[in-house]
Amino acid sequence: MEALVITRREVGAYERYLWDSEHSRATVEKYRRGAEDFLRFLSGGGVTKREVIRYKQELAGRYTAAGVNGALAAVNGLLSFLGRPDLRVRTLKRQRQIFRSEGRELNRPEYQRLVETARGCGRERLMLVMETICATGIRVSELSYITVEAARQGTAEVACKGKRRTVFLPRPLAKKLLAYAGRRGLTAGTVFRTRGGRPLDRSNVWREMKSLCAAAGVEPGKVFPHNLRHLFARSFYQLKKDIVRLADLLGHSSIETTRIYTMETGEEHAREVLRLGLVI
Repeated sequence: MEALVITRREVGAYERYLWDSEHSRATVEKYRRGAEDFLRFLSGGGVTKREVIRYKQELAGRYTAAGVNGALAAVNGLLSFLGRPDLRVRTLKRQRQIFRSEGRELNRPEYQRLVETARGCGRERLMLVMETICATGIRVSELSYITVEAARQGTAEVACKGKRRTVFLPRPLAKKLLAYAGRRGLTAGTVFRTRGGRPLDRSNVWREMKSLCAAAGVEPGKVFPHNLRHLFARSFYQLKKDIVRLADLLGHSSIETTRIYTMETGEEHAREVLRLGLVI
């Protein structure tokens, strides 16, 4: 079979295919970056199974197993798109994670300090963005669905990954959003916008949240938008213990994905085991 050569043209076609397949913006960007990294690795050379395996080994020297598998998903998808599934490689096998890392999860007091710090610095938009994500469990990429109209009716209709779901806005949050919109003369459309009028994206929010870390006394490794969604999930599960309902609220197709959000820490598990009272 003729050797496969990948250029920027093929990567561009792959990106357009992902958009046409209705993948989320985050997924398209992740796969595009993965394809471009693979292209740089090839340095103009042809693609063989041996080269893909060598790339996999090179990734293993840079990333965790999860990071390697994420990059390989992008490359394997590209190879299938180009009609060469025979060049795909296996992802790394990972032991099922039992406990979450407490050192990477944002807890409620830390979240409150971030919100209070944003308020104290006069950064109302950032404060409301964090409260909105944490109080609803939406993805940062879904912020554009938080509109003035949604705040008025108390619900937002969110479309992501080919699915639609209704997100309820707590009344205190809806009131804050309407007051914020009113002060800025917004009568319709998305609430959270850049100075140029475009909807905020993940990079805007990520960068602004990181700038609060020192003043709020929170480790930077815990501060990113998705951890607010995790805090919502853990708080809901601790209250309701209903993982099926939580999966619906988060927009997950698989309960296994939701399970990752509800894992306890090793310390929490140790306390629960101690409470069993089975050591005589």
